Amino acid sequence: MIITTCGNSKEIAIKLAKKLKAKYSPLTIGAFPDGDIYMKYNTNVKGKKVVIVHSFQPHSDMSLFDIIWAAETAKDLGAKKVILIAPYLSYMRQDKRFNPGEAISSRIMAKHLNSCLDKIITIDTHIHRYKSLKDIFTISAKNLTANDLIADYIKKNIRDVVIIGPDWESYQWAESIAKQIGVEATVLKKTRFSSRKVKVKMIKPIPIKGKNVVIVDDIISTGHTIAEAAKQAKKLGAKTITAIGVHGLFVEDAISKLIKSGVNKISSTNCIAHPSNKIDVTSILFDELKKEKR
Repeated sequence: MIITTCGNSKEIAIKLAKKLKAKYSPLTIGAFPDGDIYMKYNTNVKGKKVVIVHSFQPHSDMSLFDIIWAAETAKDLGAKKVILIAPYLSYMRQDKRFNPGEAISSRIMAKHLNSCLDKIITIDTHIHRYKSLKDIFTISAKNLTANDLIADYIKKNIRDVVIIGPDWESYQWAESIAKQIGVEATVLKKTRFSSRKVKVKMIKPIPIKGKNVVIVDDIISTGHTIAEAAKQAKKLGAKTITAIGVHGLFVEDAISKLIKSGVNKISSTNCIAHPSNKIDVTSILFDELKKEKR
């Protein structure tokens, strides 16, 4: 087995190679003077299983392009099997044509990956209108969850907790984590006016005054949704507020926005490399990938 990466998720790739006792060999990626991509494998992959470990952030567009290039090249060089580990899988939020003329990005992305990969493994991808990854992937597709890891992190670091899901989509994570810890959870109803303007209201009232509130979401992008939830929790007398995201994109000055809204601590998994990374997902990826070693 060969573990490689196009540049993102290097830390996870190295850890996985070590745990699996597999060879780690990153790709050489550059460009010709006119901007055309140059890519090169630095080890013999013929007859081997090639595992590309690469999150779609930063640079989601280039990441998709690099992954396709890497997978096609591995196949062309005689790889036995090509597996993509994408801790964060982009393009999943556009899962329908919301307005006339729009591209359904998730289906286009999946179509390209179906053509060059044998298997994809990802974590807590944004499945809303799809029942599962099988709705768009014809290859083997596994969607793991970081819920256990997040629950363990909260148990070890925060006491007297209540969990909040800032909207219905995130409530599945909040409820599952709360059950594991044995604490109460609630959800906020989100009214979205635009991609940058939302308002929230608590649906299931629970005692928050004097509690350490943990707001859990799969993706923290601009931070608007969690910021609104934090403001609500602060009004209700929360002692402290912690925001935890599986995928921390933190775009458009999201960190500053969260702090101003009353968030005391921000944590994320290392699905996307960021200074807020406190939860390592390598173990669940290893558990899934070691099946390929049998």
